Amino acid sequence: MAYNQSVSERISADYYNLTSSEKKAADYVMAHQMEAQIMSITELAEASKVAEATVSRFCRRLGYKGYNAFKLALAQSTAGQRSSAANPLSGEVQDTDSLTDLCRKLYQADVSAMTHTMELIKPENIVAAADLLEKAGKVLCMGQGGSMIIAQEAAHLFSTASGKFFAVSDSHMQVIAATTMDPGDVLLFFSYSGATKDMMETLSLARERGGKVILITRFPQSPGAALADVVLQCGANESPLQLGSVPARIAQMYLLDVLFSELCRRNMDSCRESRSRIADALADKHL
Repeated sequence: MAYNQSVSERISADYYNLTSSEKKAADYVMAHQMEAQIMSITELAEASKVAEATVSRFCRRLGYKGYNAFKLALAQSTAGQRSSAANPLSGEVQDTDSLTDLCRKLYQADVSAMTHTMELIKPENIVAAADLLEKAGKVLCMGQGGSMIIAQEAAHLFSTASGKFFAVSDSHMQVIAATTMDPGDVLLFFSYSGATKDMMETLSLARERGGKVILITRFPQSPGAALADVVLQCGANESPLQLGSVPARIAQMYLLDVLFSELCRRNMDSCRESRSRIADALADKHL
């Protein structure tokens, strides 16, 4: 197989060697190349009416190591087309845009991410997540890569109201922290894809210890979501070429703000007192 071939060329070359189920996945990808780039493996499987295992086999048969490698190749294959899915910049920003147009497009993309997230919010899930955080002995905030930055922000924000929130950044330390959780402790995990190996290991260990899991993700049917007690869905789409996009992070931050506000308003006096003490303590650090 020629490894400089595009995804569509590989599918065409190997199409008649695919199983009937794999052909369903191939047919869907060929007809929806842009949409497929931002789908999770679960969503593509459902859209193709095949099993997730079939999609995985289909990707490997084409010569890719896995589904994420396939999606990246698909995005690169269509990079010459004028499409937000193939564009490495969010907001459909083009190199020919004026700075004013660039600012307007990015503003609209950021606002759209928050609006979509707001529409996806299930109040009962916010309440359930806040219940878990309120009752927890300690809360571990985790993520991987760019999502860990949001997890650190979560620990920082919640620590202004309570001393039981801790960020754990290193993947080895995450495993250690998960294996030492007590029943009722909570793991607050941020993962746009909801489908990373380290995350799955950490969530599994937390569940074995009797810990509760809150997952903030774009994909509520992801493998990680299957291990979560509560799933909060963010609403920003990004292609593999837009990894770590600002709209996706803004969507997660918006959910974080909603969750923090719901928790704090349950005990406004305690929250106000805690933040007042912190403000006084930090006052001397300012000029």
